[in-house]
Amino acid sequence: MRTTVRRRVLGAVAASVTAVALIPGVSVTASADPEWKPKTPPLSTPWTDQVGPDNALPEYPRPQLTRDEWRNLNGVWEFAGADSLDTPPVGETLDERILVPYPVESALSGIQRTEDRMWYRRTFEVPRGWDVGDGRRDDRLMLHFGAVDYDSQVWVNGKLMAVHRGGFDKFSVDVTDALNRRGPQEILVGVEDLTDATWQAVGKQRRTPDRGIFYTGSSGIWQTVWMEPVAPKHITELEMAPDLADGSLKLNVESAGGEATVEAIAYDGRREVGRVRGPANSDLRLPVPDAKLWSPDDPFLYDLKVRLYDRGRHAVDQAESYFGMREIGMKPGADGKLRMTLNGEIVFHMSTLDQGYWPDGIYTAPTDEALAFDLEQHKRLGFNTVRKHIKVEPDRWFYHADRLGLLVWQDMPSMKADPNNPPVYAQKQWESELHRMVEEHDHWTSVVVWVPFNEGWGEWDREATGRIADEIKAQDPSRLVNAHSGVNCCDSKGDSGKGDMIDHHAYVGPAQPAPDENRVSADGEHGGFGLEVEGHMWFGEGHAYEMTDSKEALTRRYVENQREVLASAQSCGISGAVYTQITDVEHEVNGFFTYDRQVEKMDFDQVRAINEEIIAEADGSGTGTEPPGPGTPGADGIHYYPFSEGSGTTTADEVGDADGTFVGNPTWTEGREGSGLQFDGSSSVDTGASLLDTTGNYSVAAWVKLDSRGGFATAVSQDGSSDSGFFLQYSGADDRFAFSFVGIRATAPEPPETGRWYHLVGVRDVVSGTLKLYVDGQEVASRTACTGSDAQGNTVIGRAKFGGNPVDHWRGGIDQVHVFDRALPADEVAALHQSGR
Repeated sequence: MRTTVRRRVLGAVAASVTAVALIPGVSVTASADPEWKPKTPPLSTPWTDQVGPDNALPEYPRPQLTRDEWRNLNGVWEFAGADSLDTPPVGETLDERILVPYPVESALSGIQRTEDRMWYRRTFEVPRGWDVGDGRRDDRLMLHFGAVDYDSQVWVNGKLMAVHRGGFDKFSVDVTDALNRRGPQEILVGVEDLTDATWQAVGKQRRTPDRGIFYTGSSGIWQTVWMEPVAPKHITELEMAPDLADGSLKLNVESAGGEATVEAIAYDGRREVGRVRGPANSDLRLPVPDAKLWSPDDPFLYDLKVRLYDRGRHAVDQAESYFGMREIGMKPGADGKLRMTLNGEIVFHMSTLDQGYWPDGIYTAPTDEALAFDLEQHKRLGFNTVRKHIKVEPDRWFYHADRLGLLVWQDMPSMKADPNNPPVYAQKQWESELHRMVEEHDHWTSVVVWVPFNEGWGEWDREATGRIADEIKAQDPSRLVNAHSGVNCCDSKGDSGKGDMIDHHAYVGPAQPAPDENRVSADGEHGGFGLEVEGHMWFGEGHAYEMTDSKEALTRRYVENQREVLASAQSCGISGAVYTQITDVEHEVNGFFTYDRQVEKMDFDQVRAINEEIIAEADGSGTGTEPPGPGTPGADGIHYYPFSEGSGTTTADEVGDADGTFVGNPTWTEGREGSGLQFDGSSSVDTGASLLDTTGNYSVAAWVKLDSRGGFATAVSQDGSSDSGFFLQYSGADDRFAFSFVGIRATAPEPPETGRWYHLVGVRDVVSGTLKLYVDGQEVASRTACTGSDAQGNTVIGRAKFGGNPVDHWRGGIDQVHVFDRALPADEVAALHQSGR
C-alpha cells in the first residue's frame, strides 16, 4: 500500500466546529491546518481567492429539510493516495492536506492531481448538548455525504460503517454505535474512482480530457460532508408533488424508527394556508386553497413546517421546508401541434446547456455565490430553462433554481461513449443510480423533465431505452420524460418511441423535429458559436461548432440562429430549445461567459431581447403562412445542366440562364449519357446565382459516381451565410447517400458502390415538412424537417459550405443535374430516372 502515514495521538489533530445558521448560512470554523495550500488553477474565477479552511462551502446543505442543530465537516482533512484500500490507516496521520469538498484534481483541493484510490482522514468531537453516544439518551448521530465519486467506504473509530457505490447521489451513515464515550472521533473515507477506465457513470469526466467535449475528472469527496443529531424516530425525507386540480400538495413524510404521526402546516409568509395530520410514510393531502402558482415569471414558494409525533402531543422531531405549486403537462396549440405546458398554459422552454464545470473547483463551485451565479445569469439573459447536462448538482443548486424561477431538465450522467455495449452488471448499476437520482430530486419545484440518455452514450439497445423511459414515468408521473436527448445523433440506437418528447440535436442548427400525437418535440442542443478571448482560455486555442472573430459577430450569429429557433417553434412545433452553452468549458469556447466567468462574450441586451421574443411568440398559434405555389411544371425543371459540351471551362444551363463556371479543375469525362464532369475532391461548378428559394418547395436531381468512400462528398448544394441550405450528398458518417439539412439527414439504407452511376433526387416538401431521398427512382428515406434555412447564396455543383468554408468536395463523376422549384412526386421521380436524364 502506497499510503504514507506517521502515528500520533488522535486528539492532536482535532479542532472544534461551530454551528452555522440555516439558509443561506454563515461561516464555520473548520479543521484549519497551516500545511494546506491551494494550488494555482489555470484560470481563476472571481471567487477563487475567497476559498479557504474557514470558507469551504459553509452553507446549510439540505435546503428542503432543515433542522436547527448540525455541524459542517468541510475544511482541511488529511489525505493520501493509495495503491489499495484493503487496509485503512486507522489512527495514523496522513502526510498531505486536502480541502474538502473540492475534488482531488482541482486546484482548490490543494492536491491537483489524479488518484485512482485515496484516503481522507479527520477527527471531530460531538458538541455538548447533543447527547449522542453518551449512554444517557438514545439520540442518533447521522453523518451525511453530499456526493463521493465513486466507490467509497466510511470508517469511524476503526469500524467500517458504510460502503457506497455511485458518484452523484447522497448517502447517510448512522455512526452512533461507533462513537467513543467522549473526546475525539476519527473518520476515515476510502475512495476508488477509475473514471472512464470502467463502465461507471461519468458524464463528461475523463481520465485524459480531450481538446473537445470531454473534460477533467473529479474524484473523491466533491460535495459537503456534515453531521446532525436525530431522535430514534425522525424524518428522513419529504416527498412532495403539487396537485393543482384539487388544490393540494401530495405529501409523504418519510420517517425512520417505527410508527409515528405527522403534522404539516403550509404558510404564505406568516399566514397559515393549510394543514394536515396523519400517519408517517403514507400519502397525505395538504390543502392549498386558491394557490399562488410558481412560474419563471413569479417563482412563489410556500413555507412548510413538519412535526413528527411518537405518541400524544410530544413532538420527537421537527423540520422546515418549502414547496411551489406548479404543474407540467402537454396539450395541442391552436395550430394542432402538441406542446409543453406550465400550469395549463403553453410555455416555450428557452434553455442553455449547463455543464457545471469550474476551472478552480472542476466539479465543485468555489462558493455558494458562484453556484448561484450561473443560474442568475440565465435569468439575466432571458432564459426560463436550464438543461443540467449529464451531471447532478448539490441540493443548493436546485434551491437556487427554485427561488429564481428556472425550469430544469435533469440529465442522468452517462456511462462512457464506447462502440461496445456496457456489460449487464454495468447496465443494472447505472439503472439503479438513475432511479436513485429521480428519487432524490423529485421534490424540487424547478425540475420538470428527466433525461435518461444523451446521444446514445452508454446506451445498449433501443428497447431497453423505451423500458427505462416507461419506468421513470411510472416512478414520477408528475414530470415529463425525455427518453433520449439527441436521438438523431452520434451513438444513438434509434428512437424507442417512448417517453413524452422527441429530442434532436443539430449544430449549428436549430434542430427541427416535429411532435407526434403523443410526444412533444424539442431541440435538445444547438448553437455552439465560439469566440476566443485571450488570457481567459483553458488551452491556448479553442473549439466551437462555428467560430467568430468578435463580440459583435458572435452576438449577430446568436440572434440569427435564435430567429431560426422561433421559426422552428412556429412552423415545426418544437416546445423547447437548448443553446450550447452558458460558459466556456476547458477547450470549448462557445459560452456566453469565458470559463473563468470573467468576460461577457455577447451583447447581453440583444440576447435577452431575442430570447424573450421567442418565449412570447412560440405560443402554439403557428405562423399562419400559406404553403408555396405549385412551381414550374415539366420534367426539365427551372435549370438543367446536361454537361454536353465535352470541353471548355463553362457549362450551359439549357433551361435557365445560370451557366456554370468551373472552379478548380473539373475535367471532362464519359458521363452517364454522353459527356460528364469528373471532380477531383477540390473542384466545383458555380452557377453564379441563387437558383432556389430554400424556404419553399424544391427538388434537385443528379447522376453521380463515387471514386472513393469515406468522408463527406456533396454533389449539389446552395450556399447560405454560414452553411449550405441543403446537401445532396454522400455522408461519410453514415457511409450512405443522403439528402440533408445541417443536423438532419435522410439516408439511404445501403452503402453505395464505387465506380457505379446512381441517380439521386432530393425532394423538399414544405407541406409535409419532410426531406425525401430517392435513389434510382425509388424513395429510400424520409426525414421530418419543418423549416429550411434561407440560403441566398449561389447554387454549386461538386461541393458544400459549412461553418463559412467550402467543404465536402465531390470525388468522382457528376452528370445530368436538374433543379426544380417544386416537390417532385414519386411518379415523376421514377419517370426522370427512367428517362436517363
